[in-house]
Amino acid sequence: MQSNLVDFIQVLRSHDIRVSPAETLDAVGVTTTLGYADRNLLRDGLAMTLAKTPAEEAIFLQCFDRFFQQDLADFSSEETPEKQDESIDTGQENNATEQSENTSTNQTMALELAAANDPSLKALLQTPLMENLLNNNRHELTLAINAAAQSVDLQKIQMFTQKGQFTRRILDAMGEEQIRDAVIELERAESPTLAVLQRYRDILRQQVRDYVEREYLLHAEGKTQQFMDDILSRTRLNNIEHMYLHKVHELIRKMAKKLASRHSQKRRRLKRGQLNMAKTLRKGIPNDGVMFKTFWRQTKKEKPQILAICDVSGSVAAYSKFLLMFLYSLQDILPKVRSFAFSSHLGEVSTYFDDYPVEKAIELVNWKYGGATDYGSSLIDFSSIALDDINSNTTVIILGDARNNNGDPKLDVLQSIYQRAKQVIWLNPESRRTWGSGDSEMLRYQSACHFSAECNNLKQLERIVDQLLKSTR
Repeated sequence: MQSNLVDFIQVLRSHDIRVSPAETLDAVGVTTTLGYADRNLLRDGLAMTLAKTPAEEAIFLQCFDRFFQQDLADFSSEETPEKQDESIDTGQENNATEQSENTSTNQTMALELAAANDPSLKALLQTPLMENLLNNNRHELTLAINAAAQSVDLQKIQMFTQKGQFTRRILDAMGEEQIRDAVIELERAESPTLAVLQRYRDILRQQVRDYVEREYLLHAEGKTQQFMDDILSRTRLNNIEHMYLHKVHELIRKMAKKLASRHSQKRRRLKRGQLNMAKTLRKGIPNDGVMFKTFWRQTKKEKPQILAICDVSGSVAAYSKFLLMFLYSLQDILPKVRSFAFSSHLGEVSTYFDDYPVEKAIELVNWKYGGATDYGSSLIDFSSIALDDINSNTTVIILGDARNNNGDPKLDVLQSIYQRAKQVIWLNPESRRTWGSGDSEMLRYQSACHFSAECNNLKQLERIVDQLLKSTR
């Protein structure tokens, strides 16, 4: 049962519920204390241990109900799976159970009579699988399917194309091959009991297919989403089709949440430095002035700031959109962010993000500043707006392809920014092999940057923002 718990935790992780090793040990302790007899009690105990937010609790409850499903497989159907879609007259439903038992008894007797003259069929009827099928022992058959699924590692299923493959593996692990061989022999002998054995074989196959389908939806759903997220995170941002944009926005929120969790600063009380005498004396008053507790002054550091300069011309607009979306998704833990957009001229657009949602703000920015690119005049505009605000605590991020349409790059302006700032980071969506080709001024601009990198997908952007957060702490 503990292995089942570990498999369940893997399902939760595939559905974006973070479960640490310590929480896994806590869950083991909960199951040891509560046991598995009371399903509702176990569900509530594990939910308190593993679900940390209302959203995670909703996902947990859904996964729990699907993983610990108590329904037994039904092997009592009268008809083959292809015929089960036909409706049954209402008047016949009252006698369905009695007719099923009589038919099952007659069919069992027919097989036993045929087995009297057929040693291979007699051996088949003595196998545990066939005995359970004939007696409709749903509990034993369900346990057999579960054990076979575990032996073939069904929980590793990832793609819908694997469902048939795992169905065959489970059937082989259960011993269905003996039934299959017996059906072939009865078909060759033109035995009248052929249809009876085929019926049991088809019902078994259908139940295993249904079981694999449920497990696929449980185990592969989260893995498929993770697979899709990985593909989108490595795809060039300008190649992502419009139909996937909502998935990209969700992926950015996931990345931002992960980085926020990693870099959020915890408050800690200093134990060294300059003594805060006033607070120490005040806290000692209840103790007759005895200073049992000492408090220390904290040095107030000047907060760093980030200036993001984004090229929103046609060739780079998609990349700038996602960079701005990423930065403003981290506004709770990032230092102060000021945003600037340019094509032929540059302007500050920070107020757009204060007044509108991120997506709407980016749309307005692209509409106002889109057009042909002129890096030289844009750098001059930036210098006149923000150069005096740049100091040793300022990080300047420039996102653009550095293609200046053969104009004056104004390298001296970027060098003055470089001399004032803590760091100048240039993110170029083009491949490094194309830097400096044609009208690209990237190689010249690179000399006035502390760091430059190719950045054209979310995975690269996440890594760079991660390093940025480390440097600004």
